[in-house]
Amino acid sequence: MLDGKNILLGITGGIAAYKTTFLVRLLIKAGANVKVVLTESASSFVSPLTLATLSKNPALTSFVKENGNETDWNNHVDLGLWADLMIIAPATANTLSKMAHGTCDNLLLAAYLSAKCPVFYAPAMDLDMYKHESTKNSFDKLKSFGNIMIPATTGELASGLHGEGRMAEPESIVAFLKEHLSQDLPLKGQKVMITAGPTHEAIDPVRFIGNHSSGLMGYELAMVAAGLGAEVVLISGPSSLSINHESITLVNVVSAAEMYTVAHKHFENSDIVICAAAVADYRPKTISSQKIKKDGDNFTIDLIKNKDILLSLGKIKSNQFLVGFALETENELENAKGKLIKKNLDAIILNSLNDKGAGFAGNTNKITFLDKNSEIKAFELKTKAEVAVDIMNEILIRLHA
Repeated sequence: MLDGKNILLGITGGIAAYKTTFLVRLLIKAGANVKVVLTESASSFVSPLTLATLSKNPALTSFVKENGNETDWNNHVDLGLWADLMIIAPATANTLSKMAHGTCDNLLLAAYLSAKCPVFYAPAMDLDMYKHESTKNSFDKLKSFGNIMIPATTGELASGLHGEGRMAEPESIVAFLKEHLSQDLPLKGQKVMITAGPTHEAIDPVRFIGNHSSGLMGYELAMVAAGLGAEVVLISGPSSLSINHESITLVNVVSAAEMYTVAHKHFENSDIVICAAAVADYRPKTISSQKIKKDGDNFTIDLIKNKDILLSLGKIKSNQFLVGFALETENELENAKGKLIKKNLDAIILNSLNDKGAGFAGNTNKITFLDKNSEIKAFELKTKAEVAVDIMNEILIRLHA
């Protein structure tokens, strides 16, 4: 949710400022780009050098920027325009009052008044200050501006009192941001199941039947779906890829039989299902418990058919939007249309190995999107990350039609 976001963190002069070192680390870990602006009093509570080191950007405290014998200035307008969102934490009663009344006497407030992005603030003050009418008026005024409060919590305060006014913990601030940003995402509250990668069908303890699928297409689809707000279950055959997203649950399987079982386990609770895995059609009839020794010039393996995962899901489909993949080498459109109907799909993604750059073991793909209403849309060669966006956009169009 925060990956790639430009976040401007404003820090004011309260004891809770020490927590912002942890907040910066969490934002960076979430993939955000962070710049920090401190009031002069804030630098008494937390070191600008520490914040600069953690954020990998200079921590700014004033308009004037000394550079040897030259004097420059820190451009508050550029800071405000750079930010995708701004957080002021801790936000003291003094700074909140200035924000509410347009007072501009430091770089942080100038950046705040220049910001075109959503502004979040996390109040931090003593109990009586928090409950004072003037503070309540600041809250109301800021709410009317569209600023968003990250509510203070109840706990031990710097004065020794116990009550409301304690700044939200860094983990809670990050969680609040993610939850707020996810509210308007098109797949918020939706569950998406995706299969990816090859399956390996064992011959003996060291050999298997497999294919060249890397799983990249399915992994990219999972990231796009999660970025759109969905809870994703990614069922992956053997792959060297890794994935790290709090909304993605990775389930590793090896064989087609294992993928079949896991897919059916999660299918009922899924809203969107995309079967991008390259599942082996056949498996050895018997698996040797010992490594098969080389003996003679010929070696024969009896194969039996695996269950068709996509076909089986199509038979029990109720409200799910079910999408399959078809990798073809001849009569591409006809074969894809046949699979679409036979397997009771809502859409199918056609890959042709005749198209350079499409298919397995590469970073690019060229697809044609076909739906059950006979609509066909062809796309140019793109990276698989871009293809994943195209696929999810086509699904969203049909879900919201």
